[in-house]
Amino acid sequence: MKYEFVHTCIRVKNLESSLNFYKEALGLQETKRKDFPENGFTLVYLSDDLRSHELELTYNYDREEPYTIGDGYSHIALVVEDLEGSHKKHSDEGYKVTKLMGLPGTPPRFYFITDPDGYSIEIIRKS
Repeated sequence: MKYEFVHTCIRVKNLESSLNFYKEALGLQETKRKDFPENGFTLVYLSDDLRSHELELTYNYDREEPYTIGDGYSHIALVVEDLEGSHKKHSDEGYKVTKLMGLPGTPPRFYFITDPDGYSIEIIRKS
């Protein structure tokens, strides 16, 4: 039996704010959208140019309180060729980012950026 990744789902409070973040900060593109107004929610799928995996944003129309991410969620990860350039771009654009980091005893290889709902996204140097 063979399994393949299809998508990762996160719930977002403000769909437009989240779409802007994932499109502008990370260059993801909307691949499809499913509106269910009679049920009060919309699903928007985003992906990179390879389109091998999608990020599903679930937007519940009447949500007023931010979602509780909890201590079980860790992060989403993307790779980039120019790690330092990406870090500078995200910092200059005012996104919440960590310093460049590496695993113990290794040079800097990644950093984290936070989306509008508080989800952490790891940006890793492409090897």
